[in-house]
Amino acid sequence: MSAVEPSSSDNLSATQNTLLNQFAQAYLDQQRREQRWRWFWRIVWIGVAATIMWATVQNVPSATSPVTPHTALVEVRGEIGADTEANADNLLAALRSAFEDVGAQAVVLRINSPGGSPVQAGLVNDEVRRLKALHKKKVYAVCEEMCASAAYYIAVSADQIFVDKASMVGSIGVLMDGFGFTGVMDKVGVERRLMTAGANKGMLDPFSQRNPQHEGFAQAMLDQIHQQFMQVVRQGRGKRLKETPETFSGLFWNGQQAMELGLADHLGSLDQVARDVVKAEDIIDYTQKENLAERLAKRFGAAFGAGAVQAMRSSVSIH
Repeated sequence: MSAVEPSSSDNLSATQNTLLNQFAQAYLDQQRREQRWRWFWRIVWIGVAATIMWATVQNVPSATSPVTPHTALVEVRGEIGADTEANADNLLAALRSAFEDVGAQAVVLRINSPGGSPVQAGLVNDEVRRLKALHKKKVYAVCEEMCASAAYYIAVSADQIFVDKASMVGSIGVLMDGFGFTGVMDKVGVERRLMTAGANKGMLDPFSQRNPQHEGFAQAMLDQIHQQFMQVVRQGRGKRLKETPETFSGLFWNGQQAMELGLADHLGSLDQVARDVVKAEDIIDYTQKENLAERLAKRFGAAFGAGAVQAMRSSVSIH
């Protein structure tokens, strides 16, 4: 008896069963992966929430801690600007907390900054002088490596300025910089087509030819801000300031020279000021700092956002 060969319909059925099994297995694998990812994100969110709660608790001062005499510290570090850590909002909040603490015998501004925004520096200078008058507390500026430009604008609000002999101090001036690309555009054959409503709306456009009238407007504005800076320095330093033709020229000096010019008062560090001037060796830092929870939240948020964008790019396509 000859063997019965399978029919074409039987072969088709077997192929369909195989495909169905493969599809079912792929579907189950996909469900398992999605389940694992759901659990992963749940664990991550729980971890982030727990970290934020822990960091928040760690940053809450104890209400029962005794008030002890101390030196209040506020740091001014890095570039001064609205979008930097050394911005007026952070510095003003720290200063108000320091002045309002009854245990704070004096406030020390420890400065290490190349300068930055005159607006942010002006806000801090004004508030320091207001708080000094309100709370009758002394303010001392301790300049480390750099105390230049807008940083010095803040420093002159202090009653005394302490420096290291090698500190960089001064740079009392204002600048506005930029580039001009018209020569490059001529070489590569690019034409600038600028349309404005208002004769001065395109003032100082880097892709347009220089305009003496616009440059005059800008220079007048810089000169006025410079005069404001000079007035603040004279107000803060008073008779201690020994003006020379270079004082407000934008030059900067080392700490030893700054004392000779009346831009600073004494050599000294934070610890020396707290111990010998304030007479309160304990130092409490009131600087508004980004805590661990905020750093994690920002980093996690950035990573989550990047992941979401990548997922969208992967899932959306055009055929």
